[in-house]
Amino acid sequence: MKKIVSAKVIMVSWDKEPLFHKALLVEDGKVAALGEREVLVSQHPEAEVFDFPEGLILPGLANTHTHASMTIFRGLADDLPLMTWLEKYIFPVEKHLRREWVYWGAKLAIAEMLRSGVTVFADMYLFEPEVIRAVEEAGIRAALGEGLFDFPSPGYGPLEKGLALTEELLRQYEGHPRINILVCPHATYTCSPETLKKAKEIADRFGALVHIHLSETKEEVSLIKARYGRRPPAHLDELGLLDDRLLVAHAVQLVDEEIELFARKGVRVAHCPESNLKLGSGVAPVVALLEAGVTTAIGTDGPASNNDLDLLTELRTAALVQKGLSFDPTRLPAKTVFRMATELGAEALDFKGCGRLEPGWCADLAVVDLGRPHLTPLHDPLSLLVYSARGGDVEAVMVDGNWIMRGGRVLTFDEEEARLQVQRIGEEIRSMLRK
Repeated sequence: MKKIVSAKVIMVSWDKEPLFHKALLVEDGKVAALGEREVLVSQHPEAEVFDFPEGLILPGLANTHTHASMTIFRGLADDLPLMTWLEKYIFPVEKHLRREWVYWGAKLAIAEMLRSGVTVFADMYLFEPEVIRAVEEAGIRAALGEGLFDFPSPGYGPLEKGLALTEELLRQYEGHPRINILVCPHATYTCSPETLKKAKEIADRFGALVHIHLSETKEEVSLIKARYGRRPPAHLDELGLLDDRLLVAHAVQLVDEEIELFARKGVRVAHCPESNLKLGSGVAPVVALLEAGVTTAIGTDGPASNNDLDLLTELRTAALVQKGLSFDPTRLPAKTVFRMATELGAEALDFKGCGRLEPGWCADLAVVDLGRPHLTPLHDPLSLLVYSARGGDVEAVMVDGNWIMRGGRVLTFDEEEARLQVQRIGEEIRSMLRK
């Protein structure tokens, strides 16, 4: 069914001027045309028409690094350095992780992401088939992979079963229009060289991306250097993982030579500013990465370390922290941050044809309600999106030409059910911790 969607403003892409009081035609999951509402309606009388008189339409945003189901751990442990947070709190609780916890946690995470305009996200977690189930039911787009560790996982048991599960998912979802399967060795400090090489072999066989945490903290860099005699990027390069099929999360502790190496090898980066700030890990050299030509996108990280999945506020943080550190208000301008969250984000996750609203591109979009006090007046739509908008301002989301949220209501699943289930799970976790 054809759809015509009109709004006060349409942000076609990061490098195009906004269109005012125009409409777009959606057909077969693609943007078919842009133009005057009345003209499109007269040319396509059979189309269903959706008007957003106070709406701002933008390309759907990409959250390029999450652990979505960790909504169930939101607020469990805060104000701690990364390794303490992981080893003393998260890993011990995850030993008791249950399949249904992951499913409901993912459902709630998707609802939260939709409310900040996210139409595609990357996920690395445990019991990943449950996250995939939630994604399929929700109708969102995602790149997903089971986290791989040298130690036994509550999701699959020994590592060999995790590798086998990854292969099974790659076969099962090959060619899926909305799901890309990632190969996800957790990190260089939780995966041996042998594990990393096995993960890479699987990825190469299926043409998949490898997704890994890398150079997140000074402690990680020191540990890997002591263990292997090389810093993390050089360690991955030695093992054959540093190439254009690698997506690294964080990349905070990089030196100039490593930025140049990333650019030369075609490595992709998911920048997670708020999680890195909250954990005291530092700030990634985003401007230098972009200037070197590295595909650099934005992620929230998981809701246990951020503590939310609001990508709109992540854009603001990404821009502001670079300006403050450099004493330069022109650093990482709104246009660049918007590009990172749209076209570069889709590119980083291998979703070609997403991230713009030009004819022929995927009809993945979000509609922000401009009728809010903090989004008034409308001098510069791009400025409002990056510096003023926040989660909850999005009233509608379309993925692959289908509405999955409209009128502020998720259409594909019961958001309140997911919230109540995660509330119940949170009570179970607290009860378990008291024993």
